Amino acid sequence: MPDTSPDDVIKPENRDYVTALASGLDVIMAFDDAHPRMTLSEVAERTGMNRAKARRFLLTLHSLGYVRKTQRYFELTPRVLQLGYSYLASNSYRNVIQKYLEEITDQCGESSSLGVLDGDDVIYVARSSAPHRLMAITLSVGTRLPAAYTSMGRALLAQLPEPELDAYLERITLEPHTAKTITDKGELKACIESVRRHGYAITDQELDSGLRSLAVPAFDANGRLLGAINISTNAARVDMETLTSEYLTLLRDKAKAIQSSISS
Repeated sequence: MPDTSPDDVIKPENRDYVTALASGLDVIMAFDDAHPRMTLSEVAERTGMNRAKARRFLLTLHSLGYVRKTQRYFELTPRVLQLGYSYLASNSYRNVIQKYLEEITDQCGESSSLGVLDGDDVIYVARSSAPHRLMAITLSVGTRLPAAYTSMGRALLAQLPEPELDAYLERITLEPHTAKTITDKGELKACIESVRRHGYAITDQELDSGLRSLAVPAFDANGRLLGAINISTNAARVDMETLTSEYLTLLRDKAKAIQSSISS
């Protein structure tokens, strides 16, 4: 994760802030699994731009090869993947962690992932998949999930300074994904504070029925936070006692191995 403090992040009103770049990225991010192809009007609506502005950005992205146009519809091209690859290629530690994630899967038979905090979401940046299907959606590198309802998200939120955590809790809206989802902000903060004390996070069927997950933060040899690693499983297959004893021990051992293997 970057070492830039919140005070170093410029605001949109700053003269060094490039509004056009920000708007272009907004257009790219408007496309997702629910909106893979959109008309100009749909892009304008999702980005909050007027049609003329959205059209200019779409045509520019089309010229650069990031967007293709078929009649009235626009969609992203594979060239957009280069943006994500640049991040992965510049973080050489990912290959080291991938090896440990695969060891976790080999030893316990469950999926394991590395996630980082991006805004209010967790992004999967490395993953070792078990044969079991855990969620309705397919989890893969690049998947974004809301931090509030995931074990990796809570493990990472627990690393935030108190003012940043309070700001996060102030701006988010909690929604019930299942009957077990925490929807009270006070209860969520207490849960995150518990993660700080104990050093691990568990979510039990809060995002998806049957999905149970355990996560711990991962640091390098100099104490820099790299992200969080997790083990995801099915609640019907693995009970809480197994999760908090066998799996937690395994996950902590791999986190220690990561810390001893990677330096800034």
